[in-house]
Formats: sequence, structure tokens, C-alpha cells
Amino acid sequence: MSEAARNWQQVARDLRAIVDTRFVIDDRETLRPYECDGLSVYREMPRLVVIPDSVDEVCSVMAYCHRAQIPVVVRGAGTSLSAGAMPHAEGVVLSMAKFTRIIEIDPESQLARVECGARNLAISEAAAPHGLYYAPDPSSQIACTIGGNVAENSGGVHCLKYGLTVHNVLQATLVSVEGERLTVGSEGLDSCGLDLMALLTGSEGLLGVVTDVTVKLLPRPPLARVVLGAFDDVEQAGEAVSRIIGAGIIPAGLEMMDHLAIIAAEDYVRAGYPVEAQALLLCELDGSEAEVEESARRVADLLRAHGATAVRVSQSEAERELLWKGRKSAFPAIGRLSPDYYCMDGTIPRHQLAVVLREMRRMSEQFGLRVANVFHAGDGNLHPLILFDESVPGELERAEAFGAGILELCVQVGGCITGEHGVGMEKIRQVPLQFNDAELFQLGLIKLAFDEGELLNPGKGIPILRRCQEYRSLNLQAAPAATET
Repeated sequence: MSEAARNWQQVARDLRAIVDTRFVIDDRETLRPYECDGLSVYREMPRLVVIPDSVDEVCSVMAYCHRAQIPVVVRGAGTSLSAGAMPHAEGVVLSMAKFTRIIEIDPESQLARVECGARNLAISEAAAPHGLYYAPDPSSQIACTIGGNVAENSGGVHCLKYGLTVHNVLQATLVSVEGERLTVGSEGLDSCGLDLMALLTGSEGLLGVVTDVTVKLLPRPPLARVVLGAFDDVEQAGEAVSRIIGAGIIPAGLEMMDHLAIIAAEDYVRAGYPVEAQALLLCELDGSEAEVEESARRVADLLRAHGATAVRVSQSEAERELLWKGRKSAFPAIGRLSPDYYCMDGTIPRHQLAVVLREMRRMSEQFGLRVANVFHAGDGNLHPLILFDESVPGELERAEAFGAGILELCVQVGGCITGEHGVGMEKIRQVPLQFNDAELFQLGLIKLAFDEGELLNPGKGIPILRRCQEYRSLNLQAAPAATET
């Protein structure tokens, strides 16, 4: 059935025969909160929102939508910053808001099995009585869901030492586009055959619907301390990052903030940041008391040797948590400085930090827009926040052009266009910067192998070109088999 001819009232009735009628939403007012995710400059109203209560209901909804050829966009907490959960105008939003259970904590095997809608932080809270925690900790961890973490391959402050989501997830239950239930991965550290778990992690809801996940838990380290280093020069701070890693020290986290971000976070949290500093490094060391003390001393000496004007080591758990609270509150703090901001996400080699920061400063002047830098310096994952006012004509377009320039710069210095926020709608035009025609064609084939009708989160992640206008707008010489005119 064509989209134009589809009777959406009938679709709603059919879905209410599968899911509790209260949780099939079709009135415009109640649909409004679903029109965007954390990147609110991209918006689209869905036709329907369906909130299932069980895996069986998910299977039935997916099977129905597949038969009717209705696009489906899966939504968790809506914290994505790449418009990855933006609805399809002629589709259904499948909200997993009810899938919040911590199914099992296995302290002996150090595993947790949780539903996809469980909050990231809730896993660590449930594991805490056993002296365990879940390592990946995105800044949105009080709200973001583990299913969304899998979709975007989220990282966080501690990903330098403990890895991204892909390194901490072992197994997932997946519902296919046809409504079949599948198990991907295993509870062991390795499984036979193709590594489909790695393929699924970071796939942005393009391949299936994750309903529950088994993750690794880690023992709480005996001690953790944060070393704070303040710098008068951003480039010096960037160089210090490379020196720390080059010295063979592997911090649990190594974060950087520039002057604008420091001022915003300090005003918001009162973490005790030196507001006169042009750049701030937060380096966390964890392990045994002797190990932490020695590493903290070495890091402090390295920071001073490479230009730090002030160095401070946390002396209590409360002080450590406060220092991190400032960093993790940077995004909402920046929101107090500007009506709107545009958060980019790219990754570069660590040794290029100083070069990239200098070039971003030049681009800020070129576009006439301020930029605050808050990022995972240890693994080169940049999060520039471009400040603008959407109500001013042309500023959104300048912000988008500035962001596109940052992503192009990341690729030029040997990095990539995303770190942990995904491609979504935001970066779809920049994907050809990173991948050649053959690679794009291969990505398209993987998508079609799981979802031949391109019903799952269509238009996101991979530029599968179906219309000539898309081809022209992307300026991409695509493989013939991937295009239609």
C-alpha cells in the first residue's frame, strides 16, 4: 500500500488489537514530545507512537508493520544528539519506555542482564551491593538507556581504560524487521562464527530492535583519584594529553574543557574549577592505593612540566565526584549561555589535538559563532558545542556549516566523523567524506541483508540513495546498484 493511500485510522485500530489501546498514540498533542530527540533542530511528527509491554508485543508490532510496509523508528530515552531517533513522517515510533527491568545481576559471573529501556546508571546502582559496576558512563547516564547505548556505541568519561559499549556488551536479544526473535552473541567472552554483536553495536536501529542486553560488570576499584591541571594555553593542554599517554599511564578517564566550558560548568555546579584557566584537564587514576598514589604523582609532575599553572589532586571521594559532576554537567551548563547549541562528535588522533583546536578557533572567527570544547581527550573524541540562536536568520545554517567543517577537519587529520553519538540525520551528508564508494556500497548491502525494505529507521546512518535529488545533495558518485533515478 502506498503512503498516500494508507488509512492511518485503520492502522491505529489494528495496532490497538496488539498493544493496550492506551499505548497507541495518534493525537497530535500527545505525539509532540516524540517529534525529535536531543538534537531538537531536526523535527518530524510521526503518524503513530506505539509503546509495547512485552517482547511478544514487539514481535507482533514489527510483523504487522513489515506486512504493511510501514517504516519503524525505535526510541529509547530520546537523548541522542544526532537526530538518530527522529521519526519518519509516514511511520511509527516504537517506544521501548516500558522495558526498564534489571532482569538479573550475576555477581559470580560478573554479568547483568537488563531490558533495553533500563537506564545506564541503573545498572551500576543495581550492581553496587555486590561491589560491581557497569563501566561505560555517557554524560547522559542518569537518563540514557542501555538499548540506546548499544545503538550508538556510547562511551563516556571512562571509555579510555574500560572501552566503549561494544567492549562491554556480550549478548543481546533482537527482534528482526519481520518480527522474529533472535539471540546475538553469548555470555562468554567470545562466540563462534561472525561477530554479529559488534555489527549490531553502533548500528543505530537500522538492523533490528534490541529488547534485552547482557553486559559485563567490573569490580569497584579500591581507590580512585582525579588530578586536575589548569593551563593558560589550550594547545599546551592538548600536548599534555599526548605526554601522559606516551608515558605509559592509562588513566581511567582523561577529559578536557576549554575556557568557555570551564566558566559555564563552574557557574552551574561550583566544582572549584579555576575560571581564569584557558583549558582544564581532568585525569582519573584508579586501582590499588599504592598504584593510584604513584600514578597521581607522575601525572601531576607531567602536567607541571608541560605548562600547567595549577595542579590539584582530589583528596576524598566527595571531591572526586564533584570534579566529575562539573564535567558531566557541561552540556546543560552551556545551555545557559546561549539559546541554542549544536553538539558535534568527531574523533582524531591524540597527537593532532593541538592542531585541531587551533583550527577550530580560526573557524569560530570565520563563522562568527562561539564554540565551547568539552571532550574525551584521552581517546581523541571531540565534542565541540557550537553556540547559536535559531531565531536569528542564517545562524542555524552557519552552525551547520561550522559543524560540517569540523567533521571534514577530523577526517583530514586521520580521524573520523563520529565517536559515540552516531550518524543519524545530522552527519548523513558527511559520511562520504570518510567512506569511499565501495565501502558505502558494502554498508548498504549489510543494511539490505537485515532489512530489505529499508523500513527500520530509514534515512539515517547510511546514505542509501533512492532519489536523484538525494544524489545531488550528497555530491557522491555512488555505486550504480545503490541508486535509482
